[in-house]
Amino acid sequence: MRICLIGVTGHIQYVFQGMAKDPVCRIVGVAPGSPGEKTGRLAGRPEVREARFYTDYRQMLDELQPEIAVVACYFSDHAKVTVEALMRGCHVFVEKPLALTFDDLALVKKAYTASNRHLAAMFGLRYTPWFLTAWESVQKGMIGRIRLLNAQKSYKLGRREEFYHRRASYGGTLPWVGSHAIDWIHWFSGERFCSVYASHSRCFNRDHGELEITALAHFTLTNEVFASVTLDYLRPEQAPTHDDDRLRLVGTEGIMEIRDGKVFLLNGEGGGPKELPLLPAGDIFSDFLRQVRGEGPSLVTAEDSFYITEAALAARRSADEGRVVLFPAE
Repeated sequence: MRICLIGVTGHIQYVFQGMAKDPVCRIVGVAPGSPGEKTGRLAGRPEVREARFYTDYRQMLDELQPEIAVVACYFSDHAKVTVEALMRGCHVFVEKPLALTFDDLALVKKAYTASNRHLAAMFGLRYTPWFLTAWESVQKGMIGRIRLLNAQKSYKLGRREEFYHRRASYGGTLPWVGSHAIDWIHWFSGERFCSVYASHSRCFNRDHGELEITALAHFTLTNEVFASVTLDYLRPEQAPTHDDDRLRLVGTEGIMEIRDGKVFLLNGEGGGPKELPLLPAGDIFSDFLRQVRGEGPSLVTAEDSFYITEAALAARRSADEGRVVLFPAE
């Protein structure tokens, strides 16, 4: 299975992790997907030892004709590069969000539909032991039917690359950071989005231009399920981890909380919250490879990838325009 990397900005470590378990795969080419990307930072990695480095990803795809294109460039170029790869017959493993505008998202959908290829966005947090454990537990009915969800993502800001400073290239904190939390809401609840009201702020963003450093969104879903998402880049630099991901699930038969890499359950069995034993970690790229080979569906589908991007863009529109945004009736 021949792979080309287009961009080195996103979570390409998913690819390296999956390749370690799949010796048949090899990276044959590397190219920037956006002007200014420094692909040379990969030069010492064993996974790219035999790869050819290009300056034009289109030329690379035309000459090498890989089965899989990994798109992980600046966020504003995800849609354009993904369309180019699909048109050349590649399966695409792409960083989220898939697009920064609804028009670009429609172009990606059109190219995907015409391609008869597989696509998945890099929602790798689904495959962590704590999220897998919680999801399996919810599927078993441990908290009944979900009625309320509260999701949190808190990051250290550090000093971000220049493209984060501009909305045109970054896209906004709701689509970039928020898409993970929005994905959890859809994945765990199984509901569809009806409306969203969101807010975001650039105040105190430590000279990061147009980057929103805080954001909050309230979603109404089908069957009168409600969900909130809070996002920030204010996690102290002294904190032991880069991020603080949390999810609280309120069901008709109990409450489940994911925090600090652990899962806690409080239900009708009595006593205080109990910590659940964790399942082994999954691997998103290995899962994608299985789907490409026809060995079964991936946990992250193309439909999920499109739908979560749409929801994140709707939340950003709500925050920009200061109004409730409705989702199309289905």
